[in-house]
Amino acid sequence: MPTAAIELKNITKTFGSVVANKDVCLTVNRGEILSILGENGSGKTTLMNMISGIYFPDEGQIFINGEEATIASPKDAFDYKIGMIHQHFKLVDVFTAAENIVLGINDGKYNLKRSTGEIRKICEKYGFELDLSKKVYTMSVSEKQTVEIVKVLYRGADILILDEPTAVLTPQETQKLFAVLRRMRDTGKAIIIITHKLHEVLSLSDRVAVLRKGEYVGTVETATTNESELTEMMVGHKVALNIERAEPVDPKPRLEVHHINCSNREGVKMLDDVSFTANAGEILGIAGIAGSGQRELLEAIAGLQKVDSGAVLYSNPKTGKMDNLTTKTPLQIRELGVRLSFVPEDRLGMGLVGNMDIVDNMMLRSYRKGKSMFLERKGPKDLAEHIIEELEVVTPSAATPVRRLSGGNVQKVLVGREIAASPTVLMAAYPVRGLDINSSYTIYNLLNEQKACGVAVIFVGEDLDVLLELCDRIMVIGSGRITGVVDGRTATKEQIGLLMTKTDGGEPNA
Repeated sequence: MPTAAIELKNITKTFGSVVANKDVCLTVNRGEILSILGENGSGKTTLMNMISGIYFPDEGQIFINGEEATIASPKDAFDYKIGMIHQHFKLVDVFTAAENIVLGINDGKYNLKRSTGEIRKICEKYGFELDLSKKVYTMSVSEKQTVEIVKVLYRGADILILDEPTAVLTPQETQKLFAVLRRMRDTGKAIIIITHKLHEVLSLSDRVAVLRKGEYVGTVETATTNESELTEMMVGHKVALNIERAEPVDPKPRLEVHHINCSNREGVKMLDDVSFTANAGEILGIAGIAGSGQRELLEAIAGLQKVDSGAVLYSNPKTGKMDNLTTKTPLQIRELGVRLSFVPEDRLGMGLVGNMDIVDNMMLRSYRKGKSMFLERKGPKDLAEHIIEELEVVTPSAATPVRRLSGGNVQKVLVGREIAASPTVLMAAYPVRGLDINSSYTIYNLLNEQKACGVAVIFVGEDLDVLLELCDRIMVIGSGRITGVVDGRTATKEQIGLLMTKTDGGEPNA
């Protein structure tokens, strides 16, 4: 008989008039991996934040190991041996792995040498590969995540919550993480994972709990379910889980990047001799470990990043001439039809103003076109309402401040606005980051529609399965250099994963 590590009984949490969770009942057993699924705004993160002490429930009870618990702060959660590994790491960059792990314990009074020995025992027990003397700022994303996991284990956690743990990992790193989590499960740990990747849910978890609109729908055994059933539980109706990739439409060069080099403010080279072509009527995917130069590349094309050398040539369909974008301002580049939709970790960090409503955020792209001293609001209002309907943005109205929307709905507004601008080149970076399965497929369909209209689409994504299913060609970037270009129809995840970890560059192979 399974032993319950956590029991939630009739948990309810509201924020003003918004009900985030309503009468949620959920059990997490020892020695199991439980996945939490749900659409954006279904209350997954709110529920986990109550277990980890960030929020306090308005109603209901939480039981830890059969006894009622009061978790009013993260410290309380640690006292109950609960540790949460957030998607955005909370580490001190200039400290070593060992220093980050012991930071804040025993009022700062600790013996680092003795602690290092204890940490090594934890790493050996679960199979972590970690250089404890390495500074965080020199680490890969996978290494930083390992530090976060070991940190909560060192504090004694036997109930672990992981938020989107594979979002920025290569397939090889993901498999290593899964092996570690299975070993932790086998030692009796209770593990909760929030993720949108259904194939990972099915391969890793023992059970899957589904939330919909803040309410608990049910829990199913992973061995007896499938992607279609889980999606229907999340959404409430059947969803076609396939991307129909049409052949490229008259693929002619629209954007040619020649030997681009870029450095950051500290003089560190971020792009090293990058060259490629993006064709009209096709989707070019970009794969790579986070921080490999994807952002700098797109910003260089959009005029937001200074180019040290090289050229970005744009084949202007109106004039038939080639324009060098490196000599133009970001506004001039946008007016040519080259659009960048970059979804950063902070969705309000690029292109949207949180205190402004959806209509006003539409006006940020149109106010310069006004022909009088008065701002024209009808067009932006119609566009806002179209995006709300087309992308199913959950909001009381178009007059709602963007900051009051959930992260996923903010993202829909951001992506929808750029697609609605009728671009000739659309650079979509992480457009489905954190979106639920239904919303993600809506975005994929919109990108395919742009491709069918002859737009050159550049898609930067984290999910290799999606890149292989959606993109005609996939360009892999590592440490600022192109390490290979593969055919999306014939490439494998393993092939792309190896290219993602390659750092010596190389000629494109397709």
